[in-house]
Amino acid sequence: MATAKADRRQRLKYHIRKKVKGSSERPRLSVFRSNTSIYAQIIDDINGVTLASASSVDLGGRKENSNVDTALQVGKKIAEKAQEAGIQTVVFDRNGYLYHGKVKALAEGAREGGLKF
Repeated sequence: MATAKADRRQRLKYHIRKKVKGSSERPRLSVFRSNTSIYAQIIDDINGVTLASASSVDLGGRKENSNVDTALQVGKKIAEKAQEAGIQTVVFDRNGYLYHGKVKALAEGAREGGLKF
């Protein structure tokens, strides 16, 4: 049985995804947060393909917890991979998470890396 917190996030996620769609010109930057790691994917929803991905696991293996600094590094890494794939602008999908802490740090890292959204 899902918790009330998980149900709330799922509801928010559905409402966000109704509006946010990734295309080949402007793909979607999706964020997933677990208790130990943070993940980012750049997705073309029309063709159904992942164009680039980065995670805290890729940076240095599993740690006990990922923190805001790790999320900032993941944001920079995803921006670097996007530049290699020729992607300049994206649509940010916070995936039902509140825009603060690790999610905000990942977005700021991606902006520092050169992505526009």
